[in-house]
Amino acid sequence: MAATTSPAAAAATAAAVSFSVPSPPRGAACSCRRRPRHRPRGRSLLLRAASTAAPPSPDLSIQISPRASPPAVASLARDRAEDLQAESRAMARAAAATVFSPELLASRYGSRPTKVALRAVEVVSKIGTFGLNLVLDERRGASSAMRRARAIELRTILTRLGPTFVKIGQGLSTRPDLCPPEYLEELSELQDSLPTFPDEQAFACIERELGFPLDSIYSSISPSPIAAASLGQVYKARLKYSGKLVAVKVQRPGIEDIIGLDFYLLRGLGFLINKYVDFISSDVVALMDEFARRVYQELNYVQEGQNARRFKKLYADKQDVLVPDIFWDYTSSKVLTMEWIEGTKLNQQAAIEKQGLKVLDLVNIGIQCSLRQLLEYGYFHADPHPGNILATPEGKLAFLDFGMMSETPEVARVAIIGHVVHMVNRDYEAMARDYYALDFLEPDVDVSPIVPALKNFFDDALNSTVSELNFKTIVDGLGAVLYQYPFNVPAYYALILRSLTVLEGLALYADPNFKVLAASYPYFAKRLLTDPNPYLRDALIELLFKDGKFRWNRLENLLVQGSQDREFAAKDALQPVLKLLLGPDGEELRILFVKEAVRVTEAITFGTLIDSYNAAPEILKPLISSGNAAGPFKVSEVEREQMIELKDRVLRIWGLLRSSDGFDPSILQPIVQVLQEPEARVLGSRVAGGVTQRLAARLLQQLLRTPPVPGSS
Repeated sequence: MAATTSPAAAAATAAAVSFSVPSPPRGAACSCRRRPRHRPRGRSLLLRAASTAAPPSPDLSIQISPRASPPAVASLARDRAEDLQAESRAMARAAAATVFSPELLASRYGSRPTKVALRAVEVVSKIGTFGLNLVLDERRGASSAMRRARAIELRTILTRLGPTFVKIGQGLSTRPDLCPPEYLEELSELQDSLPTFPDEQAFACIERELGFPLDSIYSSISPSPIAAASLGQVYKARLKYSGKLVAVKVQRPGIEDIIGLDFYLLRGLGFLINKYVDFISSDVVALMDEFARRVYQELNYVQEGQNARRFKKLYADKQDVLVPDIFWDYTSSKVLTMEWIEGTKLNQQAAIEKQGLKVLDLVNIGIQCSLRQLLEYGYFHADPHPGNILATPEGKLAFLDFGMMSETPEVARVAIIGHVVHMVNRDYEAMARDYYALDFLEPDVDVSPIVPALKNFFDDALNSTVSELNFKTIVDGLGAVLYQYPFNVPAYYALILRSLTVLEGLALYADPNFKVLAASYPYFAKRLLTDPNPYLRDALIELLFKDGKFRWNRLENLLVQGSQDREFAAKDALQPVLKLLLGPDGEELRILFVKEAVRVTEAITFGTLIDSYNAAPEILKPLISSGNAAGPFKVSEVEREQMIELKDRVLRIWGLLRSSDGFDPSILQPIVQVLQEPEARVLGSRVAGGVTQRLAARLLQQLLRTPPVPGSS
């Protein structure tokens, strides 16, 4: 099941309306006159493109005489030119869709103080009364039954207050770390089980928007919605000319006016916060405007279709991600027709496991997909609650609603990865400087006072490993820092937080100990090892070379984690660092490289000799060591252990590279080619010279070693 359907919805599914009419030949001209079309001004949030509803029942079909027919749709396999033409026609139908602007709200509601005041009183009274009752319940000692009653009350209040507040409830429904189980269960109803509006209005909207009668578009359509959400409701239908099953999303009537009024009030609240609340340094009005802009884009279904097309293009080569197709000839700003997808919501763990699937595997797919959205492509799904992400029977992850999308600036993408590296290194000065690239701070702001605050939080939080941190801990800790200093959180970052916190909430349903950062490590490691971006290359060098010493354990860990990413290629690992090493700006790195190459050569040489000596028969050891109980080599026990450990680690790293998918010795060819360049030959000479000097020193140390005194113990 894609959603838990009500009895009414189930009955509606079983009794789908079926239209049986003769179809004109494909390509035949339509002689009918189009009905006057009402220009839409909005669009709905996310109405389910998925359910496991039964197909329409022919026994309950209604015979309707044929009327005018819309343009015939060829098939899903139509060529790109036809698809673009169909999209252009859909854009023409949505030409009058409203675009958000503060001026628009001011012109609509600024001269209607009575309406604004009544709405403000309604919101404050309902939320305030609920909050007061909640406080009284806690003082009296709230029982489970009382919490259930309050959860139902909250769901009812949010539903009655309309789509803006429903969205708040949807966000809370995925946070088991914030809400008790009773609230989670009730608020999850806000995802796709909201009250519906009359079917007659929905069908009239379809005909008005598309310009053709219902029976000429669909051969069958469910008489009642399969699902309903904040901005509209969804019907299951079969297209007449292609026979394809589709989800038809229809916008709620009058929704734009309700949302516009709420945002007008929220902007007013934002102005008050900006003026009187000192501990919030962000521009609240700007954040409200960005959110409103996204919601108004959601009110244009053609825009959502274009978002889905772009998203599908980015993930066309991903076998475990599914994005539905859009049927442009049956889409306008208030009606969206998309491919029907069977699936189960990710928070329905029992139903998923009955299909032989694992929720955590699917959540991991979602996290890896989201990381690529945020940090690689820069185009991400900003509303990934359970009603928008489904598990298909084949084990794929299907993304459905594409109304709320956002973009991460390229500079910010690499800065986020660098920020994680600086956090691992506990380099708080670099972390503070990252906020310039993230657009949190103006260039003239001094970050030095921020460093102690970061240190105080992360030194305590990082007592365990970074992977043990959950996302909420980091958000809460950084939030405390943000409130103290002149940060201005950009809108894209707020949407990133929303996206990642929702995904973490989904994971916590399946495993309360799940850590998003730990699940993100393979992607971060792959990017660091293979990305040629100079910022990421420098971040990798900072991670591996700390305090003038190479951290082989970190390289090994990066390779172990990176190899878990499906797109990791051993041949690309460390190539960016190698290019810098031999480039004109790599002198500092070359000095470190020569030093480490000498140390590794010594470790492998002496480590191998020590291992060989240890493996020799006991009877031969005195002969090899000339009677020295400490062995044939004059090195301390600590030195001996360090060399053996380094040798073993280097060999393990080589083994990791060899065992990676698609490994071929030819991957070394780029390195060999680079080493043939004049700069590399000079570097090689420096390494050889250093190795010769070190081995000569070791040999002299052995020759000058004081021989053991006969008879001494």
